[in-house]
Amino acid sequence: MRIPDSLVEQLLKDSGTCTDEQLKTLREQEGTEKKAMQDLAINNNVITEKELTKLYAAEIDVPFVELNAREIEHDILKQLPERIARQYNAVVFEIDETGAKQVAMQDPDDIQALNFLQKQLGANIKVSITTASLLQAALDQYRGNISSELTKVITDDDLADIPDEVNENDIAEDSPVAQTVNIIIEYGVKSGASDVHIEPREDFVVVRYRIDGLLREANKLPRKMLGSLVSRIKILSNLKIDEHRAPQDGRFKVEVSGLIYALRVSTLPILDGEKVVMRILNESTKPADFTELGFWGGALTDLRQAIIQPHGMVLVTGPTGSGKSTTLFSVLSTLNTPNVNISTVEDPIEYHIVGANQVQVNPIAGMTFVNGLRALLRQDPNIIMVGEVRDGETADLAVQAALTGHLVFSTLHTNNAATCLPRLLDMGVEPFLIASTVRVIVAQRLVRRLCVDCRESFAPDATYAKHLEDTFHIHKNGGIKKLHELETTALKDGIGAASDKKGPTNELGTSATEITRLWKAHETGCDRCNHTGYKGRIGIYEVLNNNSEVQQMIVGAKTSEVIEQAAIDGGMLTMQLDGLVKALRGQTTIEEVLRVTVQE
Repeated sequence: MRIPDSLVEQLLKDSGTCTDEQLKTLREQEGTEKKAMQDLAINNNVITEKELTKLYAAEIDVPFVELNAREIEHDILKQLPERIARQYNAVVFEIDETGAKQVAMQDPDDIQALNFLQKQLGANIKVSITTASLLQAALDQYRGNISSELTKVITDDDLADIPDEVNENDIAEDSPVAQTVNIIIEYGVKSGASDVHIEPREDFVVVRYRIDGLLREANKLPRKMLGSLVSRIKILSNLKIDEHRAPQDGRFKVEVSGLIYALRVSTLPILDGEKVVMRILNESTKPADFTELGFWGGALTDLRQAIIQPHGMVLVTGPTGSGKSTTLFSVLSTLNTPNVNISTVEDPIEYHIVGANQVQVNPIAGMTFVNGLRALLRQDPNIIMVGEVRDGETADLAVQAALTGHLVFSTLHTNNAATCLPRLLDMGVEPFLIASTVRVIVAQRLVRRLCVDCRESFAPDATYAKHLEDTFHIHKNGGIKKLHELETTALKDGIGAASDKKGPTNELGTSATEITRLWKAHETGCDRCNHTGYKGRIGIYEVLNNNSEVQQMIVGAKTSEVIEQAAIDGGMLTMQLDGLVKALRGQTTIEEVLRVTVQE
């Protein structure tokens, strides 16, 4: 779909999604970069591809359809042969009660394509418009599952031809090994995996995907393919293919369904050979807003207030894989305007932020967090992000930067928000400096989100309800009545029911004395969630606001337990309680919340 630049401008103006200043910037970019206005608007996060397509659909009076590729029946899809579907960028996604074939196209103004489709499918067709990415996902449904696709490219003859000593010619672009790697990556992307594990075993090679935080085995490959698979990935990542005894790290990019993905590669020698893990990062991702991440209520207010301060420090804490980088990506993207200088030093750089100056840590070249931070301070920054505070020197520099007029963001590895403060003390930072620089501390975990199409409600019995009250310390946190108030606030803030099908409206008893309904994953799931009962993840948070009372406790060297209780008394929700509210809203389950939070 190619929308004329003048029409894109008009659509952006009329919809109110673009300011005059943003339009001026887009026009300047258009002149210097020689790119289409629609691409620049999407790439600069002025508007999403879906929003722009909807506006265009209304302009040309063609219905917009948000295709769900997994819900298209294969027999209906096959009404149009794959070759033709790909040639004309069109798919049949439904046949209605009148027998009309519902066709989704990327460009319904393509008269030649429409004429051909009418000859192929008959005159009784109804055309809708969809986005390029949604259409590509539908086209990908022509393919089978990963096992069948791998079987097509790996034959017994191919295995026999694979030598014991692999060179670059044996794994060229068109080789079965290269196609195998492409399929493994492609299925990882399409299944929503965050990581791909290729693991050698004694008799075979196993491929596993981490989806929604849990590893799932996808396929087993012949052991003989290990060397060539690893070498192919090393070549893509610009690593040494003759080095098998030391771990290596690299990175490369691929395009899948029209989107760019960066793959961060790590190889590790283990007992049975070399293991490869590839972290999948969608570089085309628009940063999620704070509500989409799962912030609401007082936590959302405190975070927003902290990040608009001219100076100070905001810390995000949690274990590896808890979503810290995603939160900081959203924060920095919110603050990313042409009149501020955002500089980061990271290890590794996970998200590319257009307009920010991002530095990769490289200890071999002398670029450590400390040296990188020192260099950034000479680069006239307004906002600094340090990937992680690992030692006292980095902590001291970060605090000094916050004191001298910079807004500093960083991460730590602690169990909750309150334990961040003693951790900084352990690193040698003076208590009065911590008290005067830290604005808020965000502790977080990720829980799997219930599939809204197949989740089920149930009424907990008295024993289970009592167990919940004890486990989540409901009485200590204001009792059931307070929980009812929180659940109502969460609903007003759009947490849960606002955009969900079958959304709950009131999870607590009308007398506000008991929990009357909870939610669980469907035992067998549905097609939308790949029969797991869960689809995607959401954060649970606690945001500790460093108010005057907390500051006095820091200077007085109080324990993290005392500081945490003072923060709770001041209105802070613990991660467990935040998770409980989201379980009441039908976003996740009690079991998920308990799985990721530390039990007291």
